[in-house]
Amino acid sequence: MSADLLLSAGRGPQECAWAVAELLGRLEAAAARQGLEVHRAQTVPGDRLGTFRSVLVRIAGPGDAAFAATWTGTLCWQAPSPYRAGTSRKNWYVIARPVQVEVPRTTFAEADVDIVACRTGGPGGQRRNKVSTAVRATHRPTGIVVVVDTERLFSLNRRIAVQLLRQRIERGDALAERAVTTARWRVHDELTRGNPVRVERPAGA
Repeated sequence: MSADLLLSAGRGPQECAWAVAELLGRLEAAAARQGLEVHRAQTVPGDRLGTFRSVLVRIAGPGDAAFAATWTGTLCWQAPSPYRAGTSRKNWYVIARPVQVEVPRTTFAEADVDIVACRTGGPGGQRRNKVSTAVRATHRPTGIVVVVDTERLFSLNRRIAVQLLRQRIERGDALAERAVTTARWRVHDELTRGNPVRVERPAGA
């Protein structure tokens, strides 16, 4: 297991992208002191060399979640701007949030499907109503149920039912992946100035 943390400059100026890079270095150094491994899973570079608009880090090792919690929230890099000599501002804010990266995929196997024959309804006369050609298929792991009675043969309805279950499960997985991605992008808009949970400064400052 690991803890995934997204550091973002949000919509801040170029100094915030610089702050992401500086804070990332501090985070990696602090993690190393605790025997934790940090992997940069995804980076979005800033306009300036060596800066980042955002970085997704994966922290692994004993106590990874507790460590990530100490870096969660609004972070502040406190230093004069290296780009604008005329500005008096020294506080550059970054947002850090735990995020979900991997979405478990649902493994589909026909062995997990319960097939029950049932009598069909609708047009077709008495002969069709007396024969159990319709299919009720249940995917046990997810609880998804489909009923198919479009064909006169049980075997065809069974095949269609299994295909429908597979399609619904794949569609559900795709929706879950999109929801995780959307939640991750929302982090970029959560940055607010002030009340940082952590303030870091250059050495000797």
